[in-house]
Amino acid sequence: MALLLVLLVLMTPIWWSLGSALTTRSMGTTIAARFAEWAHDHGGGSVVRWAENIWYTHHPPPKGGKPARGAIPAPTTTTVAPTVTVGLPVPPAIVPPLSPPLPGEGQWHPAGRTVNGTPAVYEAFVRPDAGSTSVVAGIAWMDTKLLRATLYSGSSIPGGGPYKHSAPIQPTAATSLVAAFNAGFRMQTANSGYYTDGKVVIPLRTGAASFVIYTNGSAAVGAWGSQVKMTSHVVSVRQNLDLVVTGGKPVPGLSSGTYTKWGATLGGAVDVWRSGVGETANGALVYVGGPYLSIGTLANLLVRAGAVRAMELDINTTWVNYATFSPSTPHGAATTTNGTDLLSNMSGSPGRYFANWWTRDFFTMSAASTADVTPPATTVPSTAATSSSSSGASSASGARASPTKKATKKTS
Repeated sequence: MALLLVLLVLMTPIWWSLGSALTTRSMGTTIAARFAEWAHDHGGGSVVRWAENIWYTHHPPPKGGKPARGAIPAPTTTTVAPTVTVGLPVPPAIVPPLSPPLPGEGQWHPAGRTVNGTPAVYEAFVRPDAGSTSVVAGIAWMDTKLLRATLYSGSSIPGGGPYKHSAPIQPTAATSLVAAFNAGFRMQTANSGYYTDGKVVIPLRTGAASFVIYTNGSAAVGAWGSQVKMTSHVVSVRQNLDLVVTGGKPVPGLSSGTYTKWGATLGGAVDVWRSGVGETANGALVYVGGPYLSIGTLANLLVRAGAVRAMELDINTTWVNYATFSPSTPHGAATTTNGTDLLSNMSGSPGRYFANWWTRDFFTMSAASTADVTPPATTVPSTAATSSSSSGASSASGARASPTKKATKKTS
C-alpha cells in the first residue's frame, strides 16, 4: 500500500500534464488527437505511430460510391463578368483524375471577398482515386497579384516568441483577410527550419521545401538554397520536409516505400488527410487538401492544379484546414461566422484563426489594398472544363512581376 502511494505521488506530474493536455484545444479537436500530441511530446511517438497505422489499416478508404450531395458544386452558368479586370488570368478548369468527370468536377468557383471587384480565390473539387469514388479533394487557387501572404507563428509551433503575427488575427487584419490555411508539421518532425521577424527561430536546412514570404507580401515555394534563397527582402521562411513537386512533375520515389520521409506520424503509405501548397508558372499559389490521400496522390493533384514546385503541409484530420472569408460589407471584418471551409468535412472551423488558444502556425492571404476590397461577387464568368491540359495554370504564360524573387529563385 505504501509503495502504491509512493508511485501515485511520483506520477502526479504525469497525470497533471496529461490532464492538462486533454483539455487544451490547440492540441487537437478530439481527445484522441490531444493524447497523441501529448504522447509525442513525452517520448511515445513510436507507440502512437504504431497505433495509428493499425487503426488506419483497419479503416481503409471507402470503396466505390458517390460523393455526398453538394460535395462537387454544380457547373457555373452565370455570364456577368467583373467590371474591372486585374490580377492573374483565371486558370483553365482542372482535368479531373477520373473519367468521365461528374458535372462540375474540376471547375473553378470564386470564393471569399473580392479585390477591386475581382475574385482573388477560386476553388475546385475532384475525386482523386478510382477506387474511392465517393472521396472528394478540394483545391484552392490564389491570385498573388491581388493577395499578400503572412506567416502567423505560434507558441507551440514553432515555439518561443512573442511574434509580430500570432493568433488571434487582430481586427485591423481581419478587414482585409481573404483566406487562411494550415502550415506544416511540428518542427520536431519537419526536418526543417523556421525564420521570421528577422530572426532564425530554427536553422534553415539547405534543400528543404520552403514557403518564402517577401517584404511586399509576395510568396514563393522552392528548395532552399537553389530555387529560393535568403535576401534582405525575405521576411518569413517556413520549411517542411522536401519538395514533392519540382519542374512541374512529382519528385521520384513517392511510391517507393520511403514513406516516413513524408510524415513521421503516419508515413506516406497510409491514405490520410493531407495538405500541400504549390506555386504555378505565373506565380499563383495553389492549395490542395482532402481525406484518404497518399503522398503520391497529393503530388499529382498539385500538378493538375498547375504547380511547378510544391511542398507537403500538415497531415491528419485535426490539422488540415483551408478557409475563405466573405464579409457582407466592403471593409467588413472576417469572422468565424462568415468563414467557410474548403471542404465541409474538414475538422474544426475557421474560428481557430481568431482564437487566442490556437498555438500552431498558419498562413493568411489578405487583399493587397483594403481600399480595393469589395463584397463577394454574385455572378462570375463560367470556367467550364474545356482545356485538355492536366496541369491547369502551369501553362499560363508570363512570370509574376517581382524584382525581389527574380534574383532569388530559378524556374524549375
